[in-house]
Amino acid sequence: MILEKFDLSGKVAIVTGARTGLGQGMAVGLAEAGADLVIVNHSPMPETENEIKRLGRRCLSIEVELSDIGLIPEIIEKTLNEFNKIDILVNNAGIIRRAPSVEFTEKDWDDVMNLNLKTVFFLSQAAAREMIKNNGGKIINIASMLSFQGGILVPSYAASKGGVASLTKTLANEWAAYNINVNAIAPGYMDTNNTEPIRKDEGRNKSIIERIPAARWGLPEDLKGAVVYLASEASNYVTGHILCVDGGWLAR
Repeated sequence: MILEKFDLSGKVAIVTGARTGLGQGMAVGLAEAGADLVIVNHSPMPETENEIKRLGRRCLSIEVELSDIGLIPEIIEKTLNEFNKIDILVNNAGIIRRAPSVEFTEKDWDDVMNLNLKTVFFLSQAAAREMIKNNGGKIINIASMLSFQGGILVPSYAASKGGVASLTKTLANEWAAYNINVNAIAPGYMDTNNTEPIRKDEGRNKSIIERIPAARWGLPEDLKGAVVYLASEASNYVTGHILCVDGGWLAR
């Protein structure tokens, strides 16, 4: 039966940036589908951990600074010590810096590119090495509308998310031979802590909602279906795809 293809019981998923917002929503969605979770962030994640455990799933919380790729082996080692395998990786952690391009600093460029793109590659590489031993797995990157559009005042963020889209396709091409599916989700304008200043700007908020065919901001729960689908057997013939969850923004 088709619904059985979406069941993640017995699967182990790593989700980065899982303290709040989209990462929290996706981690909880995976747990609701039956997966056990490893949640990773630079600060404690008690709400996410408690919600996962309330669902009856196991949860390992790892606090590391993800921009330091030297700490990636720690994430892999702790995951294997607790669960013995890695089935799913969701590369959600990311940052954004805003400034006019003529004033943009090297630090703001490097900070964003290091976390949003460099860490995504090297964590995917480390997870893939374990997935190959386990006859496959699912890697889900978090792209953006700016994987397709240029944006304004966010040169490093736009570049990093364009890179995430291309990296997703590259890794999908290489790792399909190992039964590893690599896809990405491109969220639209989402109601999270990061967008609170924009939503509080009455004029900007109004212009955004008018541009979205669905006429509302997205919620973290709106990504649950997408992430469960891409993490499950239901998407076994889907790889190298960027799935937009944007209320129709890019179709406008």
